[in-house]
Amino acid sequence: MNTPAAPLRVLIVDDEPLARMRLAQLVRDVSAGGDPAAEVLGELGEAQAALDWLARQDADVLLLDIQMPGLDGTALAARLQALPRPPAVVFVTAHAEHALRAFELEATDYLTKPVRRERLQAALVRVVRRSAAQGVAPAVPVIVVSERGRLVRVPVADVLYLKAELKYVTLRTATHTYVLDDALSEIEQRLGDSFLRVHRNAVVAKAAVSALERRASEEEGAEGWAVRVGSSGEWLAVSRRQVGAVREALTTSGL
Repeated sequence: MNTPAAPLRVLIVDDEPLARMRLAQLVRDVSAGGDPAAEVLGELGEAQAALDWLARQDADVLLLDIQMPGLDGTALAARLQALPRPPAVVFVTAHAEHALRAFELEATDYLTKPVRRERLQAALVRVVRRSAAQGVAPAVPVIVVSERGRLVRVPVADVLYLKAELKYVTLRTATHTYVLDDALSEIEQRLGDSFLRVHRNAVVAKAAVSALERRASEEEGAEGWAVRVGSSGEWLAVSRRQVGAVREALTTSGL
């Protein structure tokens, strides 16, 4: 990323032409005051176009809508993390309920429409400051949960398993149990190869599995396969469909 003295290179991604036009004008208004200097390099109407654009050139910051046809803004932000030089992301949306997901994706800021110039300026200043602080240490992957009205970052490395129960998902660490509103399938997509689907209702950290055995299973209604998870000795049922994949994964990992 450029030094703070250079203009921030801004890419706007929003499926609404009027919204793109307004954001571009706000960026110009902020830059006219010089704090910080910024220039709009492109205005795009869909996430895939942004991925193609970023494959050819760099941007310092993405002003990104969330709800768009096709690939949405949060999915795009997740994919950007794989780039060698990912831009900072500032979500700009009319839907405040996405704030928790934005927080988890390490978004620099989250703006609600209609955006005020002062609020955009504060977000761009935050981009500059975060840029100056980069290179200290890589971000630790986390799952963000809401507990008693506060947001808690749970390192993915601490997660033993996640299990869907009724309308919620239980996240278990060695010391704590959290309840999430997200769908298990959506969370699973963010976890990577260090986790393993063992049942339609359960995803387990490979490193947390200490055994795979046949056991009496209340969930399956008869004897079935199960994995023992963590030092607590908890057992989670393994569906017949997943036994082969679980055994292969555990053999490969050396269990």
